[in-house]
Amino acid sequence: MFKTRLISSVVLVAIAAVVLYLGGYVTGAVMLLLSLVGIFELLRVYRLEKSFMGLVAYVSTIVYYVLLMFKANALILPFMIVYLLVVLAAYVLTFPKFKDKDMQITFLSFFYISVMLSYVYQLRALENGMVLVLLIIICSWGNDTLAYLVGVSIGKHKMSPKLSPKKSIEGLLGGIVGAGLLGGLFGLLFGRRFVPNHYVLWFVLIGAVGAIPAVIGDLAASAIKRDNKVKDYGKLIPGHGGVMDRFDSMIFVAPIIYYLVIMITK
Repeated sequence: MFKTRLISSVVLVAIAAVVLYLGGYVTGAVMLLLSLVGIFELLRVYRLEKSFMGLVAYVSTIVYYVLLMFKANALILPFMIVYLLVVLAAYVLTFPKFKDKDMQITFLSFFYISVMLSYVYQLRALENGMVLVLLIIICSWGNDTLAYLVGVSIGKHKMSPKLSPKKSIEGLLGGIVGAGLLGGLFGLLFGRRFVPNHYVLWFVLIGAVGAIPAVIGDLAASAIKRDNKVKDYGKLIPGHGGVMDRFDSMIFVAPIIYYLVIMITK
């Protein structure tokens, strides 16, 4: 199992490196694909993946990414309002086929996965985005790896025994501190491009702060699985599960890093 997981991780990192290096439509298309798969996996938990509600979420995701990639930003908020109206209309016009919970899950799936994950593309699209996007990897996968290593080595106090019994408070702190140190290394190598003064300190802060939503994202995805008695969201990635199992922390990290970068570079 560990060998399979390790091989998958290496392949994922290699694919991510190529996709993020190419940027532009390639990164946008890959994030669109990941969003569609993620929505499918989440809706499958609630048996909505093949329903009309699911179709609304899939089509809306495609439209949203097209608007992003063609820089029609002024249309995005109106489109989100239309999306809500369409979901409500589908609920009302097919009543009682769908329950209110189905409507809520459909609405959530688009924002939880498509909108949040799209910030990977949006960060990559910024000037120097090929470098800045490394911060998302540092705060999600870097934090996850370091939290695991610290937790395995010295973890004694359970962080959330009922939700994630293998995670420890020591691992949590180790992941945050580790992401902060990796952020500092990023600042040392690249920070002068973006911040004139105290650039190492700024990126230590971004790394540590960005690691916190990574933990929340991981636990939120786990909570949904436990509530619905699901082991994994999918089997797409050997040793890891589905897109929602592997990218759960990145979903929450991406928008936080995007706005932190915007704040410190202005």
